[in-house]
Amino acid sequence: MEGGKPSLALVYQAVQALYHDPDPAGKERASLWLGELQRSMYAWEISDQLLQLKQDVESCYFAAQTMKMKIQTSFYELPPETHNALRDSLLTHIQNLKDLSPVIVTQLALAIADLALQMASWKGCVHTLIEKYNNDISSMPFLIEILTVLPEEVHSRSLRIGANRRTEIIEDLAFYSSTVVTLLTSCVEKTGTDEKMLIKVFRCLGSWFNLGVLDSNFMASNQLLMVLFQVLQRDETSTNLHEAASDCVCSALYAIENVETNMALALQLFQGVLTLETAYHMAVAREDLDKVLNYCRIFTELCETFLETTVRSPGRGMGDLRILELLLICAGHPQYEVVEISFNFWYRLGEHLYKINDADLHTIFRPYIQRLLHCLARHCQLDPDHEGIPEDTDDFGEFRMRVSDLVKDVIFLVGSMECFSQLYSTLKDGNPPWEVTEAVLFIMAAIAKSVDPENNPTLSEVLQQVVLLPESVHMAVRYTSIELVGEMSEVVDRNPRFLDPVLSYLMKGLREKPLASATAKAIHNICSACRDHMAQHFQGLLDIARSLDSFALSTEAAVGLLKGTALVLARLPLEKIAECLSDLCAVQVMALKKLLAEESTNGKSADPTVWLDRLAVIFRHTNPIVENGQTHPCQKVIQEIWPVLSETLNAHQADNRIVERCCRCLRFAVRCVGKGSASLLQPLVTQMVSVYQMYPHSCFLYLGSILVDEYGMEGGCRQGLLDMLQALCMPTFQLLEQPNGLRNHPDTVDDLFRLATRFVQRSPVTLLSSSIIVHIIQCAIAATSLDHRDANCSVMKFVRDLIHTGVADDYEEDFEVRKQLIGQAMEQHGQQLVTQLMHSCCFCLPPYTLPDVAEVLWEVMVFNRPTFCRWLENALNGLPKETSGGAVTVTHKQLTEFHKQVTSAEECKQVCWAIREFTRLFR
Repeated sequence: MEGGKPSLALVYQAVQALYHDPDPAGKERASLWLGELQRSMYAWEISDQLLQLKQDVESCYFAAQTMKMKIQTSFYELPPETHNALRDSLLTHIQNLKDLSPVIVTQLALAIADLALQMASWKGCVHTLIEKYNNDISSMPFLIEILTVLPEEVHSRSLRIGANRRTEIIEDLAFYSSTVVTLLTSCVEKTGTDEKMLIKVFRCLGSWFNLGVLDSNFMASNQLLMVLFQVLQRDETSTNLHEAASDCVCSALYAIENVETNMALALQLFQGVLTLETAYHMAVAREDLDKVLNYCRIFTELCETFLETTVRSPGRGMGDLRILELLLICAGHPQYEVVEISFNFWYRLGEHLYKINDADLHTIFRPYIQRLLHCLARHCQLDPDHEGIPEDTDDFGEFRMRVSDLVKDVIFLVGSMECFSQLYSTLKDGNPPWEVTEAVLFIMAAIAKSVDPENNPTLSEVLQQVVLLPESVHMAVRYTSIELVGEMSEVVDRNPRFLDPVLSYLMKGLREKPLASATAKAIHNICSACRDHMAQHFQGLLDIARSLDSFALSTEAAVGLLKGTALVLARLPLEKIAECLSDLCAVQVMALKKLLAEESTNGKSADPTVWLDRLAVIFRHTNPIVENGQTHPCQKVIQEIWPVLSETLNAHQADNRIVERCCRCLRFAVRCVGKGSASLLQPLVTQMVSVYQMYPHSCFLYLGSILVDEYGMEGGCRQGLLDMLQALCMPTFQLLEQPNGLRNHPDTVDDLFRLATRFVQRSPVTLLSSSIIVHIIQCAIAATSLDHRDANCSVMKFVRDLIHTGVADDYEEDFEVRKQLIGQAMEQHGQQLVTQLMHSCCFCLPPYTLPDVAEVLWEVMVFNRPTFCRWLENALNGLPKETSGGAVTVTHKQLTEFHKQVTSAEECKQVCWAIREFTRLFR
């Protein structure tokens, strides 16, 4: 902090402002100032003093939270000789403040737990805490709070205690776990019906179950288990206590996932949960939704735990199928939120049965799935008084989408065709109310694609009947019937005789505002599936596209319709394509010209993104088959459109969003005609480079990578592309060299290394012989520590591909030159690269990036194993060997073992496994 340690009075003032200043700007200033204080060294002493003075809840909460944060993130600031004093003062504070506020107790408990985990010299902390406080009933609440958060913090992301220390702690906690359970049991005996205490006890027990350290035989015969189920069976249990007991049972069920090794406890829990059926019915009768949801969670967790047992021995022992009955009882509850809890279990059951693929098993489980589908169809019904189309963005709409996904995943057990026919017959033979019809059509739409369309009379009949639906039926029924037609596009493709009636049915829908977007999506599906048959209807599609804005379409639906039109356009005879493409683009080009003209007359800038996105989708999906030597039919059209795109880009060069859409449009135009866009190369690159100097939008780098991909193999273009790269790199490096530049501009990092990687792939020698390569490699080494999924992936891919060009002898004449150039680059940067990679994967990068790191190390090693062995050894010697709390992070034996595993690896995945294990020591 500037100006030294602030006075306590000043800190109080800031805390008061944070909570009570009526002016938001004052609150914001206080928040920033207190944040800076928390990051400073003074925070330790100030928060300790605030807790001692105990002036009010706000200042004590701020101080307790600061203590927790400092111990979590800045423990290294304290010299080891102060650790004991810190522990003692925290224990004094929690005892003195135990009645002030529960949130303060929680923050202090977290601080004590985080300290215990990091402070290697505090041996047997559980034992010392219980010894110190277990005889004083008034200390019980905070003691149990510490014992609750301690196991939760063992796997905390913010504490990098490392695998060695974590293993040591878990063994320690397992050793004292029965002491903790005994403490909790005696606590229940002493306080009996005190509800707050029971909730604390159940939370604590659940926390120890979650860590997986409780002895299951000891727990099977423990009094607490009985108390848990008694609480859940009692009708008068309060909501809060019911929730705590339910959470605890779910944690216990999760902890015995491996049923065989926890037989005694598994049996107790299995039998205990089965006794809750009556209590569930009671909660339904009392319309107590909270309790109903809790019971359903417990039943679902029971089924998840015993899933493998149920599939292995259905109906026998703990494979008792009554547990599925419990879930189906819940599925019968009128509120859809109840059945939704069990979805994950039904997915997993379906997945298991699909993998095993045993007909007898399918027969056993089929009736359960049939009953589930029946319930789901009922839950999908809209209210009888619902007006208009089904909403798909509200909670119920999202529930229906999840139903649709689940049905697709389990339908194989019932048989798609069988189910489809049954659903259809309920509509054909009965005369159900509209909301039942709509729900049945909705489920039919979910499974239509999985029914075999080959000469299938039922499908044909359904299609015939749907297109005959009168316009007088409920709007929601028409909406879902249109979705069903869209899902049946394959049937239309096999039965072209339906194409005309289907299209005229859809045209009616397109003209009605509520149905327009769903209809556009269905037409898009028909175009995708029936590209050849639709060619004769191209004029009709063109007419729709020309007057697109006269229909009430969402942006997405309009783009979808154009995509369908482009897919059909690509199937027209080559000589017709240019003229039709020109017609299809004309509307958007005219609109862009109009915007530019308005801008030049009245200086007002209007947003062109709608038109740019529409052009982009047309270019992206117009991909006719062009033989070698033939001129690409789209080439002329794209040359004609280029000036408008260029002007639009210039007009909006400062606006990142619009520039991005321009670049996207140009990218698909270049991809569409490939080498046919050569005449655009010079003007496009010139414009990109000139705008980029002023406004470094990262999409220009991405567009550059597309140009390198298309033209990098052409001898005549290489120098020009290299000049482009160098011109783009200068402003890029300036941007990334700012403080926190890499972290603040991950998109730029991502796109820069995509561009560099394309160069490596298309023309490695051009890049490796240039003066810019040194700077790109240095930037890559700095960026390997960037924790951003896309950016990190691009950086690693660049380094990997770069080194690989010196490894892969692809019998090209330039291999020796490449090998020599890579050799020089490695001599210069190899040690720094390996050191930085090891540091990044131990301290900066999340585990999902490790396979990419492994690939880079593997390529370095394949290039020159003896030198790599030396580099890796130096990198490992530079890593810290113990934590600031005095725990051993990595032993000498672990270092030599890791070095040996990596350097003797025969394939890349062995390097990956070794890194995975090794980096756990630092997490």
